[in-house]
Amino acid sequence: MFTLYLLGLCFWPPWREQCNKPATYMFIDPNVEDDNFYSETNTSLSDPTFVPIKTPDHCDRSSGTESDDSSIRSVRFSKLAEVRHMSESDATEALLARLSYQASVRAGEHARRQANKLSIQKVAKIALMFCLFWFMANYIYQISLEQTQVRIVTVLSSTSSLFTLFLAASFPSNGGDKFTLSKLAAVIVSIFGLVLVGISDLTIENNNMSTGIILALVSAFFYAAYIVFLKRKVDHEDKMDIPMFFGFVGVFNLTLLWPLFFILHYGHWEDFEWPNSHQWTFLIINGLIGTVLSEVLWLWGCFLTSSLVATMAVSLTMPMSMIADVLLKKVEYPCIFYLGSIPMLLAFLTASLLSYYDNWDPVMDLIKRFFIWICRRSNRSTRIPDLEAEQTESLIGIDSGDHEA
Repeated sequence: MFTLYLLGLCFWPPWREQCNKPATYMFIDPNVEDDNFYSETNTSLSDPTFVPIKTPDHCDRSSGTESDDSSIRSVRFSKLAEVRHMSESDATEALLARLSYQASVRAGEHARRQANKLSIQKVAKIALMFCLFWFMANYIYQISLEQTQVRIVTVLSSTSSLFTLFLAASFPSNGGDKFTLSKLAAVIVSIFGLVLVGISDLTIENNNMSTGIILALVSAFFYAAYIVFLKRKVDHEDKMDIPMFFGFVGVFNLTLLWPLFFILHYGHWEDFEWPNSHQWTFLIINGLIGTVLSEVLWLWGCFLTSSLVATMAVSLTMPMSMIADVLLKKVEYPCIFYLGSIPMLLAFLTASLLSYYDNWDPVMDLIKRFFIWICRRSNRSTRIPDLEAEQTESLIGIDSGDHEA
């Protein structure tokens, strides 16, 4: 269903223009002087063409003061005009030169964004590189749901934020991916809250618990690797059209993974059956809203914030769904559910603030202040005996001097 986004190449004008004619935007640095600008062999104009000039048949002359000789003398012009055309790039630069300051600034920002934007071919290559990461993360997650309960799988999938924290620190895409103790504390608090939420409605009935746990952890790792390496490849949202990226992900998954259909079906790992009308309805709704739309919004939010904030936001789906059950279906949950939701929300807000304030690390600051306080306290305790000894020695010296005197 991701392939629906590629319809934009037919109906969305910016994509269609980019497909028909690749954009040739060039950002010009005004501080760098162009040596070719003053050269006499400037070939930016086309070959000359001569156009006839339409002149009036007679000219108005002033009368009464001029002599007959001056009336006879006249200037004769050529009946043809030489016309040259600028190239498109030079004409664009000339148009920008005649704009107002505010309009030229806006045009320069637009040209800079367009110059940094990836072409359709590069977007397709990136989608080909990351389509398997996306498929493995989601497919293994679905398999783990068959082996283990949804609550346990959701709790284990939240460990993707922990994988994301260490992978982003090892392969940073910008300065916001730096590892800090505050981020680690926020991730641990989030996982702890999710464990409390999962325990609030947990019944162990499945014998394949260990297999499901391993699969859920593997899925969490692939999910973290997918988002970290994608953000390292494309570090800003203006460089790539996210819907176009997912459109190519859908195309490559559809064209490359179709042999798995026959392997899984005839190998009796997964038997294929046609869904009924009721199942088709839920598949289409879940595909459009739960996958097609949500994945684009989630990746867009990741580019606007950070990979860690995005993965921690996914963990909030479980308490939010349970809160929806409380409000809509009037389902009652124990108090431990609400106790677990509070630290999850606080951890997510804390990670967002840490990302906003450029790797602010209050936990490290508290640890440093604590050690400084301990060092000062120990220094004071060692200085007091030294001071007493010095004072005693000085007093002894004074007494002995008085006695001798």
